[in-house]
Amino acid sequence: MTSAASKGTSQAASTATEEANGRAAARPARALRAGPLAASLAAALVLALTAAVSLGAVDVPPGEVWSVVARRLTGRAPEPGTRDLIVWQLRVPRALLAAVVGAGLGLVGTAVQALVRNPLADPYLLGISSGASLGAVATLVLGTSLGLELGFGSALGLAVSLAAFAGALAAFSLVWLLARRGRRGFSPLRLVLAGIGIAQFLGGITSYLVLQTGDEQQTRGVLFWLMGSLGGAVWAQLAVPAAAVALGLALLQARARGLNAMLMGDETAAGLGVDVTRLRREIFVVTSVLTGVLVAVSGAIGFVGLMVPHVCRLLVGGDHRRLLPLSALTGALLLVVVDTLARTALDGQELPIGVVTAVLGAPTLLYLLDRRLEHS
Repeated sequence: MTSAASKGTSQAASTATEEANGRAAARPARALRAGPLAASLAAALVLALTAAVSLGAVDVPPGEVWSVVARRLTGRAPEPGTRDLIVWQLRVPRALLAAVVGAGLGLVGTAVQALVRNPLADPYLLGISSGASLGAVATLVLGTSLGLELGFGSALGLAVSLAAFAGALAAFSLVWLLARRGRRGFSPLRLVLAGIGIAQFLGGITSYLVLQTGDEQQTRGVLFWLMGSLGGAVWAQLAVPAAAVALGLALLQARARGLNAMLMGDETAAGLGVDVTRLRREIFVVTSVLTGVLVAVSGAIGFVGLMVPHVCRLLVGGDHRRLLPLSALTGALLLVVVDTLARTALDGQELPIGVVTAVLGAPTLLYLLDRRLEHS
């Protein structure tokens, strides 16, 4: 009898879990299939990367771009001239870093929105990016005042990365503690409100530090970095963020079913066998680490983590088994395109990436929200 009851309970839990995943997988009207969409996004990403390397102050034909890349990848000696320097040393690392950062921001935005069950949540709204920016800026200001040079392999470059991660972790920890106060325990609404307050507070401290630099050129450089920039991208910068994004995708994908269950509320998810507290803690650590790493190499880039999950949900629905990898691909494609526009939109002047994402992202987000309200 006990064995039969246990078997029945197990089957009921399995059925309920499948039902939870089925609800999360509910697709909007005219939804696209994930496989063909992923293939299309991957092809578009290759084209966008080619255009990003080809376009600039000195245009390089796409055929020459792939010729230089092929020679480098096969170990053959590069052709003499400046084309190899422009393509391989300057533009390819920057284009690849844009893809990695965009993929990471798409992942973080999707995970955070599931974490707090709020479609308007992103790392910036919850104070994660503000904490990372404060740590990085404090280190930049202190390091440059001591005469240290910034480079990813330098002592200052490593310190900036570690400080950004520590700042992200500390900020979200504070927000998390504030959200858990009260008799009813964790509250997504309190988490969002606490995140907004902490983000504004840390942003004020960051602005104060920037104004205390006393060097106009340094102030402009830090402000430009805070608005997002990939201008200093080199090959040495790619390994850490690429590894972090790949590991983050693997960890989040392994928890996709739990994220689907959490969409129906903590009590329902717990009834389906999900350890909600542990899952939230794991997502919290993953998003904090990813945000810290990304901010350290690119500065603060807004709207990508907020907009990309909305677009992907409209295309394939809310099942995180499909949503996470598609958000990574969409974020990578978006940021490569945005970075290319930031470099080439104005002759002789580069725009901060955050300016372009805000100009493109705000109207797009308003349009998406308007569509959701019409169908709600």
